[in-house]
Formats: sequence, structure tokens, C-alpha cells
Amino acid sequence: MDKKTVLIVDDTRMIRASVRYCLEKSGLAVEEAENGQLGLDKLKEMDQGDIRPALILSDINMPVMDGITFIKEVKKTKSRFIPILVLTTETSEDKKREGKQAGAAGWLIKPFQEDELIGVVRKFVPELNA
Repeated sequence: MDKKTVLIVDDTRMIRASVRYCLEKSGLAVEEAENGQLGLDKLKEMDQGDIRPALILSDINMPVMDGITFIKEVKKTKSRFIPILVLTTETSEDKKREGKQAGAAGWLIKPFQEDELIGVVRKFVPELNA
């Protein structure tokens, strides 16, 4: 079976590295992008290579294109059915509502616990290793 892939969109290299470590340890492949625009570019690139991520993890506060705009843009593409989880420091109910309206499937707060992250990812990628 091919490894399921997760796209991480976050401007902080340490967060991407930390999330990558957790996901790869659990048997997932990982692609990364540093902002929403690069995330859209990466999705196009993956699509041309016939790779469809099982899940996207996106920050909200990023330069160039923020996470809410990124989610809205993904929902306009053929990748619109890929679940998008928000991984952010944003805790306001308004931001959460805005994310949900944009199409986010879930909301995780940084800093995250590895078992919490994997537990939520497993809901969207049930093939994940135990």
C-alpha cells in the first residue's frame, strides 16, 4: 500500500519539522509549504504527479497568503474534498467560525501534543499506523 500523504502549510520551520516528525513516525508521507500561496502551488505540483494528499494541515497566520484565504482557495479547486485541519495559535471563536465557514474540518491549538495531533489526524486518515 502506498503511504498516505499529508501537506503541511506553515511559515514556521520548527512547526513543520515537528509535525513532519510526528506524522512520518506514524507512517505518513509529508509535503511542506511555507505559506498559503506556496501551499496552492504544491497542491498543483502534487496533482500533476498524480498525488492527492489525504489531509492538509494549515496555519492561519502566515505571510503572502494566510490560512483562511488558503482554505477558501483550495475549496475552489479539484482538491476541495481534501479535509483541512487548522493548526494555529489562534483561539478566538471568531477565527474558528471564520475557518469553519471557509471549509476547515477541524481546529488544533499550538503547541500541540503528539498523541493529540495523531489522534485527530487518524480521524481523517484511518489507515494511519497505531
